[in-house]
Amino acid sequence: MYARALFDAALEENRLEPVREQLAQIVAAEEEVPELRQLLRNPQLDPRARAAALEDLLSGGDELLRNFVLVLVDKGRAGQLEEIGREFERLVAEHEGIVHAELTTAIELSDEEAGDLLARIQTSTGRKVEATRKVDPDLIGGIVLQIGSHRLDASVRGRLDRLRRELATA
Repeated sequence: MYARALFDAALEENRLEPVREQLAQIVAAEEEVPELRQLLRNPQLDPRARAAALEDLLSGGDELLRNFVLVLVDKGRAGQLEEIGREFERLVAEHEGIVHAELTTAIELSDEEAGDLLARIQTSTGRKVEATRKVDPDLIGGIVLQIGSHRLDASVRGRLDRLRRELATA
């Protein structure tokens, strides 16, 4: 709900990219700086002190984002900034027609092989695909492709698991 509100406001004011960049910086800073994480997440901290510290911290940044973070503090949701940032990124990607995928293979693919595979996925979906790549030797061979809640398991391990289930129910 909060990410959607920020996304809609940034889009309406044509400030999507600066808000996106600065929100990503704040989220990264929260992950890297324990004091900032405490400032955002400590429920015992006085909300006025939290708001004042964040207002100082964000004083040179985008006004829309600064006001948004202060609303989060006011509503007691500052500790959810990391999750809001992830959802905001998802909304921006959806708006830009980008699909995020996770490609898992049994062996490391060369950049050319991965590029060819992603180009085929892009052709079939009609959307730009950005993927993270992982290697899982337990797959034995083949690939597992995860796009959102959709999962395509074309691995040898997946086929063996399906065969085992079929034999167990037969």
